[in-house]
Amino acid sequence: MSDLLRGRLSGSSKGVVVQAKSGSADSNPNDKFDDEDYPAYSMGSAAQILGTTPGFLRSLDEAKLLMPQRSEGGHRRYSRYQLRIAARARELVDRGTALDAACRIIILEDQLAEAQAVNAELQRRLDDGRAPPSDDAQSLNSADPGSLL
Repeated sequence: MSDLLRGRLSGSSKGVVVQAKSGSADSNPNDKFDDEDYPAYSMGSAAQILGTTPGFLRSLDEAKLLMPQRSEGGHRRYSRYQLRIAARARELVDRGTALDAACRIIILEDQLAEAQAVNAELQRRLDDGRAPPSDDAQSLNSADPGSLL
């Protein structure tokens, strides 16, 4: 899994673990409206939006798919990005997929989307007649093939 995904989702090495980023105290409050990583939703609100139970959201936390930020009182807070991941998990579970399998599917889907984005960027650079920066080429060449499984 990439550092981008890992940072966005959790910082954990498990996979698509989505941990909300804390907002900057200096940021404009209006910026939070468009920030899909801002933890704006309580567990009750998130469950209501998704049409599920708080227990389902806790199970995603226990499975390490989502790692919501915590309020000062210790309550889970979810971002819009995390709600999209939870909705996808709910969709898979509702179709009969086991929760562990659903989590793995979501991780693989996210890894595939990221690999496709990297490929598209590299193709764009080739089309523009530029070689990829050494950091991109180095990270692609040194990637652990087992980390994609």
